[in-house]
Amino acid sequence: MSEPQAADYDNVVNLPRPGAVTQADLAIRTLGTSRIDSPMGHLLDARATTEHYVDENDRVLLDDTVAGIRARGVALEDLPGLEPCGPRRKIYFDPSKTRVGIVTCGGLCPGLNDVIAGLVRTLTYHYGVRRIVGFRNGYQGFISRYGYDEVELTPAYVRDIATEGGTVLGTSRGHQDPEEIVDCLERMHLNVLFVIGGDGSMRGAMGIERVVAERGLKIAVVGVPKTIDNDIPYIDQSFGFQTAFSRAAESIRAVTVEAKSTANGVGLVKLMGRHSGFIACYAALARSDADVVLIPEVPFALDGLLAHLRARVEQRGHAVVVVAEGAGQELMEAELRTDASGNRRLGDIGRFLRTKIEDDFAERDIETSVRYIDPSYAIRSVPANPYDSVYTVRLSQAAVHAAMSGRTAMVVGRVRRRFVHIPMPLAVSKRNQVDPNGDLWQAVLESTGQPVRF
Repeated sequence: MSEPQAADYDNVVNLPRPGAVTQADLAIRTLGTSRIDSPMGHLLDARATTEHYVDENDRVLLDDTVAGIRARGVALEDLPGLEPCGPRRKIYFDPSKTRVGIVTCGGLCPGLNDVIAGLVRTLTYHYGVRRIVGFRNGYQGFISRYGYDEVELTPAYVRDIATEGGTVLGTSRGHQDPEEIVDCLERMHLNVLFVIGGDGSMRGAMGIERVVAERGLKIAVVGVPKTIDNDIPYIDQSFGFQTAFSRAAESIRAVTVEAKSTANGVGLVKLMGRHSGFIACYAALARSDADVVLIPEVPFALDGLLAHLRARVEQRGHAVVVVAEGAGQELMEAELRTDASGNRRLGDIGRFLRTKIEDDFAERDIETSVRYIDPSYAIRSVPANPYDSVYTVRLSQAAVHAAMSGRTAMVVGRVRRRFVHIPMPLAVSKRNQVDPNGDLWQAVLESTGQPVRF
C-alpha cells in the first residue's frame, strides 16, 4: 500500500511560503558541545553511501520547488533548511549517568503507547540508559499535591502496551506551574524530559524549558507532537491520523448501510476536527459514500445544505453527511465555557444538524429516518494500526537521538519523508488547515458531487 500523505504541501493553508521562514527560525538549541562517543556511531559509516541518508551536518531544504527556492533570492548556503534526525557520532549525555522522564498530555490518540515503548527500548537497548520514569496523568504527575507516584519504565514493562489503546501513563489537560515541574525534575536528578502531546502540551514544554534555561540547568526537553486532527504545521502527518481516518471510514460505511435500509434515510457522522477537517476529508475519500462533507474551513448556509440533501434523497433514496466537529459553529448559539486546556467548548454540530434535518423533512411531509453516529471516543481509544505503529517507533527513535545529543526545545517530525528537528516555537506557531482552494478539498468535491459552496 502506498504511503498516504495526509498533509501535502498544496493541501494546507499554513505551511511556509517563500520568505515566511528564515534559517534563524529553524535553528535548534543545544545544551553544549557533544564530546562523548555515541554507542550508535558505528552504524553511521555504512549509511553514508545510501540515497536516504542525510548527514548530521546537512540540512533538509524547507522549499521543495524550484520556484520557491528562486523566490528566496539567496545563496545556496543561506537557503532555510531543517536539521535531520538520526544518531550522532558524538553525544552530550553519558548514557550510564542519564536519567529520563516521559509524560503524555492532552487528549487520547492512537499510538501513544507505541511512542512510550519506542522511547524506552531505544534508550535502554541502544544507549544503555538505566533509569527511565513515567509521570502519571500528564503534567499533574510532577506536582506533589496530586500525589501520583512515578512509574519505573523498563522494556519488560512496555513489552505489550502497544496492543492497548490510550496511554499506560494516563493523561490530563490544563496548565501546571513550570516552576514546580522543574523543581520535580531537579529533585529526581533527571537529564531528559520527553513530552508527548499536542500544541498546548508543547507550549507547556516550552515553559518548562524556559525555567530550565533560567536556572542554568542541563536538562533536554524534547517533544513528540501528537494531534489526532493532523493540524501540526510543517510536518507531513501526525501519528495516529491514519488509524483515525481509517476507523472513521468504518463509521461512514455503517451509517450508509443504515441510511440505505430505511425510506428516504439520511446518515450523519460527526468526526473529530475542531479547526481542521482532515479526518472528515480523508475518511470520506476512503469510503466514497458521502454526499456531503462539512469542515470548519468552509462555512455553509443551512438552507442550501438542506435543499441539497432533499435533492439527493429524491435522486438516490438516501443521503450521507460527514461533518467535522468544528464545522458550522457560527450557526449555533455560542458557547462561553472553555475546557481545562483553555479551548472554547464547541456546540454539538451533529445533534444540531440531526434536529434541523428531521424538522426540514417533517415540514415538507417527507418520511425520513436520520441515523446519527459520533464515534469520536471509540476512535481515540483504539490501538494504532500497523502503519502508525511503525511511524511512532521511528519518531521515538528520532526523539531519543536528538535528546542524547543535547538538543532541546524541539520536536521531531517528518517533512517530505525525511525525519527532521523542528523548534518548538515553530511547531506551535500556526495550525494546518484544509485549503478550500487546494487539491484535497477539490478531491472531496469531486467525490461527493456537492457544490463548491452551500
